[in-house]
Amino acid sequence: MSVSADRLSGAFFLILGLALYFAVIPAQVEQIDGRNLAPATMPNVVAIVISVCGGLLILKPTTHQAPDLRFFLISAAFVAILGGSIYAMSFFGFEYVASPLALIIMLMIGERRPVWLLTGVVLMPAAIWFLVTQLLERALP
Repeated sequence: MSVSADRLSGAFFLILGLALYFAVIPAQVEQIDGRNLAPATMPNVVAIVISVCGGLLILKPTTHQAPDLRFFLISAAFVAILGGSIYAMSFFGFEYVASPLALIIMLMIGERRPVWLLTGVVLMPAAIWFLVTQLLERALP
């Protein structure tokens, strides 16, 4: 097995997912009895998916070539928008930031179909709000 960028990033995500599952999530998520769904369920599922995908990338790397600088700049803008939105959520709350953030991201990736924009901007933030605040009984920022 040769070392490639795919294998290195796969190893990173495998280790990250395992660290989340075994160290971070148990230390940061409190257990509450008497609920239908334990608060650590979804984070644990995501950590497992990250680990499995990292392991698969180690075993079967892609044959793709690295993209040009333009794609890295778009990625940097995407990360900056996400960071700014998370910061804005601490002041204005999830309800006011999630929909504009979803719209900006969907427009950045080139989505222009009205049904998908409506789904991503209205329905998905509402579903996230319902799942977190009503079913899990947790507060959103």
